Amino acid sequence: MERAPERASAAAARPEEANIALELLVHGVGGTTPEDMLGDPRTERITGDDTAAVFRRADDVDAESRPDDYRDRPVPEAYVWCNLTSGNGARALWLLLLPFMVVNLAHWMRPSARGRVRTVRLYGLLVRLAGLSLTVLLVAAACEVALDLTAWQCAGTRACAERHSWLGFLSPEASDSGWWSLPGRRLALAALVPLALTGLLWYLSHRTWSAYESQEPLTRGREPDEDTDRTALGRPGFWYGRRLVARLRAAHTAAGLLTVAAATGLPAARFDHDSGGPTALDALGRLLEAVLLVAAAVVVWVVCRRGRSEHRLDQQLDDHLVRRLPLASLALLALTLLYAAWQRREWTSSGRLPGDATFGALAFVQGLLVIVLGVIAYALHRTHPDRRAVMRGLGGPAVAMLACALGGVMSGGVAQRVADWLDGTRASIPGPPVLLTWQASVIPPLLVLVLLLCGWLGWRTARLARIERATVDRDYQGEPKDSTRSRRIARTRAMATLTDRGPLLVGVVSTATLLLGAGALVGALTTDKTPAEASEPAHAFVQGGAETAQALGSWLIGLGFILFVTWGRRAYKDASARRTIGILWDVGTFWPRAAHPFAPPCYAERAVPDLTWRMASWTKATGGRLVVSGHSQGSVLAAAAAWQLKPSVRKRVALLTYGSPLERLYGRWFPAHFGPAALSALHHDVDCWRNLHRPTDPIGGPVLLPGECGPEVDREALKDPLAYGRTELHPLPAPILGHSDYQADPAFAEERERLLARLRPGLPAPRAQDDPGRSSA
Repeated sequence: MERAPERASAAAARPEEANIALELLVHGVGGTTPEDMLGDPRTERITGDDTAAVFRRADDVDAESRPDDYRDRPVPEAYVWCNLTSGNGARALWLLLLPFMVVNLAHWMRPSARGRVRTVRLYGLLVRLAGLSLTVLLVAAACEVALDLTAWQCAGTRACAERHSWLGFLSPEASDSGWWSLPGRRLALAALVPLALTGLLWYLSHRTWSAYESQEPLTRGREPDEDTDRTALGRPGFWYGRRLVARLRAAHTAAGLLTVAAATGLPAARFDHDSGGPTALDALGRLLEAVLLVAAAVVVWVVCRRGRSEHRLDQQLDDHLVRRLPLASLALLALTLLYAAWQRREWTSSGRLPGDATFGALAFVQGLLVIVLGVIAYALHRTHPDRRAVMRGLGGPAVAMLACALGGVMSGGVAQRVADWLDGTRASIPGPPVLLTWQASVIPPLLVLVLLLCGWLGWRTARLARIERATVDRDYQGEPKDSTRSRRIARTRAMATLTDRGPLLVGVVSTATLLLGAGALVGALTTDKTPAEASEPAHAFVQGGAETAQALGSWLIGLGFILFVTWGRRAYKDASARRTIGILWDVGTFWPRAAHPFAPPCYAERAVPDLTWRMASWTKATGGRLVVSGHSQGSVLAAAAAWQLKPSVRKRVALLTYGSPLERLYGRWFPAHFGPAALSALHHDVDCWRNLHRPTDPIGGPVLLPGECGPEVDREALKDPLAYGRTELHPLPAPILGHSDYQADPAFAEERERLLARLRPGLPAPRAQDDPGRSSA
């Protein structure tokens, strides 16, 4: 693959050459190569870098200097952005950040509500607090593994320490009361593990922050005919969250450090308070407790501050806050470690490490935040009801609940596996906190519910497939009927509708998770025993069920975590598996990091400015026609980039979307940004827009704009397969394409030609009421 930035820039700098059209192709999830997009093995990169770039065929690099050669066809360009999400193998480790990504999605799922500024801010505040609780939960889980299970329980128990010789220097018996054998010093040394985890999260966030959020979008002033309130995606600062991510990163890093300090220092302070030891240590312990409380309040205050500044480019970083808050927390942690490591000969480790109530408090706070968030979301939805919004506006709270559940499962899974590894029989050490065992015990009934729901969905899909067979026969009238072929087409169409059942699955699972989690919390707090121990006085059937749920839940949570880690390891080595994970990130990391700074970075903060700059610079240099062809997620990027253009430039752009999730996924799950009002405004602002979709596509669908706008945008559903049986044009059986290869359908070239015919060099032509390119969908 060659590069030709100099020739391309020189060719594009000739404003006199205006009678030329450009087709900018934007690929979808999973990515592809420029050779496949352009249909030519010889391509050259004309602008961009190794991460994201625009390519042309080698023969088209100087197309602007030869406009006569392109009077009957556009100049094709390909914007390749797949390396933003699925580039190197190390990005497979982003799987561990999945709860953070999910809670960040919940921030953008709020219902659409104009004039409710304070309520909208409260919604964002609650999601940010839920994200903060997930950071504390992750670091607390690392503290539970390193400090409690390893340094406190196993190293403090002779039988456990003898089974693990590497803990010998921490064991009082094995080391003959060596220097590191004191409980406080063991805790101080083990604190390096969660400290390293916090440092790793800070490093990853800072590194991706420099690569993604630092890409400035196209700056512009507001024009008289512009109304950016119809969707926030048109605001100048929407794709520039550099200041917010830096501020949240400082707060979450400080929260992680303070969690480590509390896990290390509070047990020592508790001993000093109860033992009647030296007055100086007791006073120092109380002072550290007060400082930790004040520091925690400062972190919460930073998170509660107003979030994003989208109406302008906010380039002024809070240098004092971003730098001093983590450094102050690190200094406080160092003092706490020194305090905990101070010699206390009477202090011995027994039972679990004091502070198990942390997990109960986190579970209670997360459940309360989700409930309040649901009330706020429902109130916003009632202000401006949207019948297409998932779960009547409760999609955000439901997804936030799933994020908290994922965090709990990952935390509990690590603790359970380490406890089994240290002492599988649980005969010498107490093991992890009781709440984690209760949470593991509710997984089997939750899985049973999910399996029942999946079975019901499977039955509905099979029933729909039988109904679809009649539709298939009508769509291919006059063809010799083949029952096997008809069943396959009908089954593919029915399977594609499962995407629309996603809200039901998410709603049921999140509600069941909330109820079961509340039951687990109550059971752990009221009994302070594991489910098996708490059910001993009950009937034998109840006791057997509790023991089975506890054992099976512990096994399942461990298996799930192991599969999670091995999948990430496989993706690190296997390019095909890494591509699959890249598809997940393509969908999940489109949105800026507004709720959690440790979430995987937002690739759109690089891709959208890239597309905006390319469209604006090309139209300014040539005055030519421009069609943006976006497939799947590429159509979402194309729409977001079009909203960032000046209205005068936007009128020179035509959109051709295919396999697009703009309404089916984004419009339903993110109604405040891709609802009917926003998509209708986009249709009005661009010169023209056509959308292609198939009934066999599980991702893309019609845009479904209200009124006459619907047929103007949506072409009637394309046939898939193109031919039912063998024909002269298709002598071999035509494949069922589903979500791929829309360009293979003749309708693609037809719609592209109609869009180009509508556009004119310079100022756009007025909309024609009898445009032949509009079909009645």
